[in-house]
Amino acid sequence: MSTNANNNNSTSAAAAEATHRDLGLWFLDQSRLGSLRGPTDMEEDEDEDSPTELNTINSSGGFLAVSPDKLSARYTNVNLHGHDVGVVQANKPAPVKRLVYYFEIYVKDAGAKGQISIGFTTENFKMRRQPGWEVNSCGYHGDDGLLYRGQGKGEAFGPTYTSDDRVGGGINYASQEFFFTKNGTVVGTVPKDMKGPLYPTIAVHSQNEEVQVNFGQQPFAFDLKDFEAQERMKQQMMIEKISLPTNVSHGIVRSYLLHYGYEDTLNSFDMASKSTVPPVYIAQENGFDEQDIMYALNQRNTLRQLVRNGEIDSALVKLREWYPQIVQDDKSATCFLLHCQKFIELVRVGSLEEAIKYGRIELAKFFDLPVFEEIVQDCVALLAYERPRESSVGYLLEDSQREVVADTVNAMILSTNPNLKDSNGFLHSYLERLLRQLTACSLERRSLGGDQGEAFHLHRVLYSCKKARLGAS
Repeated sequence: MSTNANNNNSTSAAAAEATHRDLGLWFLDQSRLGSLRGPTDMEEDEDEDSPTELNTINSSGGFLAVSPDKLSARYTNVNLHGHDVGVVQANKPAPVKRLVYYFEIYVKDAGAKGQISIGFTTENFKMRRQPGWEVNSCGYHGDDGLLYRGQGKGEAFGPTYTSDDRVGGGINYASQEFFFTKNGTVVGTVPKDMKGPLYPTIAVHSQNEEVQVNFGQQPFAFDLKDFEAQERMKQQMMIEKISLPTNVSHGIVRSYLLHYGYEDTLNSFDMASKSTVPPVYIAQENGFDEQDIMYALNQRNTLRQLVRNGEIDSALVKLREWYPQIVQDDKSATCFLLHCQKFIELVRVGSLEEAIKYGRIELAKFFDLPVFEEIVQDCVALLAYERPRESSVGYLLEDSQREVVADTVNAMILSTNPNLKDSNGFLHSYLERLLRQLTACSLERRSLGGDQGEAFHLHRVLYSCKKARLGAS
């Protein structure tokens, strides 16, 4: 009986040790990932080719001449019949991984009849027809102001356009619509019912007609940024119309403060919740198990403050006193992050000689361990720069790096909770799990829409909300 108990204890201890080591490595990966992908990178749209010029290979070459820069086209025939159209597509299809795609034409000369058109066509479009006259094509025509969508008969749409007008065509992926503009103003919209890659397309069809194309190399007459901002505002207003019970949102925020050990903020939050009219009552059935995340709240708060203040020696003393199992392996990933942060703090205050001595003693232990190699090199590289904050390894001196270490220590302490029901509950708060689910749902929705439209970037959403609040104030 005693032997079995000892075996069980040693097994549990080994499992706990493995958990601690793996957890430290997980946060180490997050630290490195954060250095490689800053907020700016996360804001970037996925790389995607965009149209840059007209395609002189696939065009009705006998009826139009394209300029050497491939950005203007002129009709060169006398318009004998309906198939003598000078039509040309862009060299690449409209990109789809964004909120809106848009291009413009400048009507340099409306020619004899002003039979100019702008629109979108598929790759197999017949290159002697106006956009909109064939299936899988859409075009706004200048001579009659009609919109044509896959048939010879047009529909009332907007004004005619002629010489010196600037006309644009766009795709709003959020609303799945085509839209067209004239001289900077939206003329109208129409559902985008065409599938597959769509090419920006222009056509000329009477003598001396000439247009210049702008794929974004020059400023547009239409304020595209303002249009995009309005579209995002529409989406935000739709979201804000969804009602959410106050106690649910308060419960999510409260669980976040609990999870990360923000004890002082939590107390202020609870006081404020009680002073509302009526007071906010957070029911247990909302799914928050406070016993798991109330665990060691005061100690976690103390350690977080020490790390955030750069007091790493004091944090290590407290850990050895309160949770020796976390730091007993001096070569664990958690100890590595703490030692790195101590080294970083010495560099931060300009104590370079002391940093070198500390590095030779503590960081040297990790030199031959591949999993730590890259961050060790980044830390040591701080010594090579006169102004390390401005260097490629300056991310180590940011407060966000302190937060990574503080989050690691916090999660390690939560993982020691003997009553922990969710084996991964210490990694993420309920709020973070909710945001992960939101991201997954947004990506799935985009996938169902043919992978068209902006990918969901949480950082971009949060940053845009922050900008909106600053603008309002």
